[in-house]
Amino acid sequence: MAGAVRSARARYPRGFITKVVSCRAAELRPEGGGEPVRGFQVVLEDTILFPEGGGQPDDRGLIGDVPVLRVTRRGPEAVHFVPAALEPGTKVLLSLDWERRFDHMQQHSGQHLITAIADQMFGFKTTSWELGRQRSIIELDTPSMTAQQMDALERSVNEKIRARIPVTVRELPADDPEIETVRSRGLPDDHAGPVRVIDIEGVDSNMCCGTHVSNLSDLQVIKLLGTEKGKKNKTNLVFLAGNRVLKAMEQSHSTEKALTSLLKNGPGEHVEAVKRLQSSVKLLQKNNLNLLRDMAVLIARDFKSKPAQSQLFVLHRKEGDSEFMNIIANEIGTEETLLFLTVGDEKEAGLFLLAGPVEAVENLGPRVAELLGGKGAGKRGRFQGKATQMSRRGEAQALLQEFLSHRSPEA
Repeated sequence: MAGAVRSARARYPRGFITKVVSCRAAELRPEGGGEPVRGFQVVLEDTILFPEGGGQPDDRGLIGDVPVLRVTRRGPEAVHFVPAALEPGTKVLLSLDWERRFDHMQQHSGQHLITAIADQMFGFKTTSWELGRQRSIIELDTPSMTAQQMDALERSVNEKIRARIPVTVRELPADDPEIETVRSRGLPDDHAGPVRVIDIEGVDSNMCCGTHVSNLSDLQVIKLLGTEKGKKNKTNLVFLAGNRVLKAMEQSHSTEKALTSLLKNGPGEHVEAVKRLQSSVKLLQKNNLNLLRDMAVLIARDFKSKPAQSQLFVLHRKEGDSEFMNIIANEIGTEETLLFLTVGDEKEAGLFLLAGPVEAVENLGPRVAELLGGKGAGKRGRFQGKATQMSRRGEAQALLQEFLSHRSPEA
């Protein structure tokens, strides 16, 4: 069958010679969105690259020296998307991205094992699962799972791994009555041919099209990271298997070393040290806020103490917030004076407040926001919002000065 995923002729085949059956121009939509990529859909006489399906992502690899960017299923065929055309009838060397494949095998076999043991121990049925890039999730048909249940489940699955239990693949005729006894969430509508069953000896038989380890010992270890609330009264169980556990340990150890250096204490004291730092930061923020409030009052009083007050008051500070600006506006009063206040980085983003006579603010507020590349809203003589281009404050100030210079007594 052209393009059908090659059955295991070796324990873990990583490459072999095959033949190009067809090649046609096509486009590929990137997973993260964006413009389609032009390339070619290639069907091979036989393939070891797995097309996405059953919750498992597709494989990657090379056809000759041409990278395979995606593998999808089209009926019984595996379709390989490549950036360069390949001549039909040509013999080619197909190479598998083994690191990606083995990772998927570990996560997928790990899911089968967790699913089976969770059902046996607690009656929790698996309703779906997702093999993610960083972690994998099993959706369990239960509203909750206790920490004790999760610990017991983790111990049990790792005992099975240490027992070196074989994992085998069988193909059954579609009408075989044994299929009724096999764990399954149903076959695809377009399925044809024999039914593939994955057996974990003495533990589980599961209908599956994915790639798996041949022995549970290849999983190395499984770590259950915790649970999250799922959809419709279900629970999501988060896990890592195999090399992902080792990578997580390496990352955790690197983080621990960095924290030890920064906090000047041992790993066992990190949490308390961070709590103390958080308390100190909260106290400093409170003191800083009080100082800003006092400063706002003093700035306003200084302006009001001047014999000849300007019609326009302009102030910018790097430190501050909306409350700081509103305190100044409250203290100065906005019946006669137009206030243009900004806080934040002088050349990047920040906050602004325009306060003054109601008609003037209603007229100028949206125009100031537009000049500053921001958005805002206002009422009763105040218009405030966020700005992305604080470097244009001078243009906004010029707009206000021009408005005041043309304002007549009649207006």
